[in-house]
Amino acid sequence: MSSSLVRILSKASRHPCVPWAALRSRSTASLPDVPSQQPPAVSFAPLQTFSEEEGMMREAVQKYARDCIAPYVSKMDEESAMDPAVIKSLFDQGLMGIEIDPEYGGTGSTFFSSILVIEELAKVDASVAVLCDIQNTLINTLLSNLGTPQQKEQYLSRLSTDTVGSFCLSEAEAGSDAFALKTRAEKHKDYYVINGSKMWISNAEHAGVFLVMANVDPAAGYRGITCFMVDRDTEGMAIGKKENKLGLRASSTCPLNFDNVKVPEKNILGQVGHGYKYAIGMLNEGRIGIAAQMLGVAQGCFDHTIPYTQQRIQFGQRIFDFQGLQHQISHVATQIEAARLLTYNAARLKEAGRPFIKEACMAKYFTSEVATLTTSKCIEWMGGVGFTKDYPIEKYYRDCKIGTIYEGTTNIQLSTMAKYIDKEYDH
Repeated sequence: MSSSLVRILSKASRHPCVPWAALRSRSTASLPDVPSQQPPAVSFAPLQTFSEEEGMMREAVQKYARDCIAPYVSKMDEESAMDPAVIKSLFDQGLMGIEIDPEYGGTGSTFFSSILVIEELAKVDASVAVLCDIQNTLINTLLSNLGTPQQKEQYLSRLSTDTVGSFCLSEAEAGSDAFALKTRAEKHKDYYVINGSKMWISNAEHAGVFLVMANVDPAAGYRGITCFMVDRDTEGMAIGKKENKLGLRASSTCPLNFDNVKVPEKNILGQVGHGYKYAIGMLNEGRIGIAAQMLGVAQGCFDHTIPYTQQRIQFGQRIFDFQGLQHQISHVATQIEAARLLTYNAARLKEAGRPFIKEACMAKYFTSEVATLTTSKCIEWMGGVGFTKDYPIEKYYRDCKIGTIYEGTTNIQLSTMAKYIDKEYDH
């Protein structure tokens, strides 16, 4: 590791809440963008080989999460509310606009960097991780890819600095069957009038802009679905009461109602009738983000538990030294490592512009299962104290369950994988 990088990371250690963007701008001029610790003779680097920038971001976010988020986690979970100071610090760190071009105030980094950030945040708190995940893998990506210059100027600069975004697709009768949505958008001159309702909308409590999927032509079925950008203060839009959830309690999940909400035609994102394509595309990418979240939950829970097994003495020895427990720990550690490789591979494929949908489904499916296994086993290994709120283990257990449900249930992932496997063998 170069001496300049050592100096940068030592500075970051002394100032845990220094914005990542500032560290990046100091480093990129002097550091070559080459894989760290990669032997020159290796042609294909291991999946866990990071560029200098990725490695620095991972370390910086790891320390930021530990020092600047961890102190708030228990209270936020207890009160079912995200502390405004945490949201502000995410923006200050440059973590809410990771892939947004610096022209609009973003960090200008990569999709893989976003995945690393989500993983590190989830090790400390899955609620904070999903806030960052939705912002980066759904909202920012949609606007960056589809927005007009005027839309980018108006919204990306806000999303990277102080505005939370929310993605509005699900409805009471449109869950896994997402395109059965009933929300309508009726054309009037140069504007549309939206009527309908949405459910299970993450980030709704704090969002300043909503990407709303509504159908402009019900006769055309899903081909009428269009994406609208709706500002929070738009007349006729009402945010309902937060859901009282099992896990991710600090992350707001609310219903939305649209009563004759007037939206200018210029607020259509992309093309009329192409919303279903955009939703599918973003959810495919978003599933890698959820995989990173579940991976972080599993690893964070594991990291809290193993030291306890090394310190707890029963029958005159550490409980870690009992062979039965060693075998369980080794099995879970292997599962976590496999989950990490699936997640990183899917992210690298996406970043390289190669097909990744099957791999994204595999990553989300497997990491959700591994998080469930890991958190359950960790409670068992810790015994009675693992069942109490004196330790964070029970919170990891509650937080991980959503991984098998949102952004495509486990069965949806398996069905999608099967379609691709069928095609691969259809000669």
